[in-house]
Amino acid sequence: MAINIIMDTDPGIDDAAALTMAINDPQINLKLVTAVAGNVTVDKTTANALKIVRFFGKDQEIPVAAGAKQPLIKPFEDAARIHGESGMPGYDFGTDFGKPIQKSAVEALRDEIMASAEPITLVPTGSYTNIALLFIEYPEVKDHIKEIIAMGGTLAKGNMTSAAEFNVFTDPHAAKIMYDSGIPIVMVGLDVTLKALLTPETMDKLGAMGRTGKMLQALVTHYNDGDENGHPMHDVNTIFYLLHPEAMKTEEMWVDVQTEGPAMGETVGDIRGAYHAGKTNAKVCVDIDAAAFNKWFLDEVAAIKD
Repeated sequence: MAINIIMDTDPGIDDAAALTMAINDPQINLKLVTAVAGNVTVDKTTANALKIVRFFGKDQEIPVAAGAKQPLIKPFEDAARIHGESGMPGYDFGTDFGKPIQKSAVEALRDEIMASAEPITLVPTGSYTNIALLFIEYPEVKDHIKEIIAMGGTLAKGNMTSAAEFNVFTDPHAAKIMYDSGIPIVMVGLDVTLKALLTPETMDKLGAMGRTGKMLQALVTHYNDGDENGHPMHDVNTIFYLLHPEAMKTEEMWVDVQTEGPAMGETVGDIRGAYHAGKTNAKVCVDIDAAAFNKWFLDEVAAIKD
């Protein structure tokens, strides 16, 4: 049985790669894509999600809904310096990529979750604003969500501030609502995504792997994140975990989200179990088999027939 998932995303180059895997892997049934402001503005993230879905000819099967234009409380800050002004530079997807459905992301999320015969797995790879609004407006959906596999957070150094990872920093109040929801959460953060770099060797091979490989190679070449050792494919790690949890080491702990002050957006893991009476609210990924990640990435692309 394929795993029923919904991706809430802000494409973004690594989001585009994550969508590529989720759309094409036969073990996954991607039911819905919802877009949120994050790497770039929501009009651009929505367009980019539509481009990827259309690229694979799935626009009649996988609906795309536009979501929150800004965080719940704090001012919006994008990551165009990392992902380019469009969010997905380097490849020409053309101008005919369709339109989002009429429903808002929150309404689409509610309807898809409640209509599903099996509990849904949510995979947010951008800020968690849509998820927080969903839980505020329709708390009944919580009982119909199997788990949340979320890219974001860190137990160590951040990539937006010294303390905060970008997705959580973008909307820390939404992140707090999500972590306080009572739903099982897997935190796929910088603790693993900065280890699982897409190596130069992997990048070289992509260009010879058909239309999809050329598209991904073009996007990642324009990705202003990484160095001579490779590029972190942050969001792709959620799909890797979904399919191969054995390739990551995890630790269960309580994760608090800081919502104010110089540590805004920090995810504080109670690593000693000292402050929450032994309770946990997240499974935190702390290590990863980077070689297995690169092999899997290439295998996924090679399996896409185009």
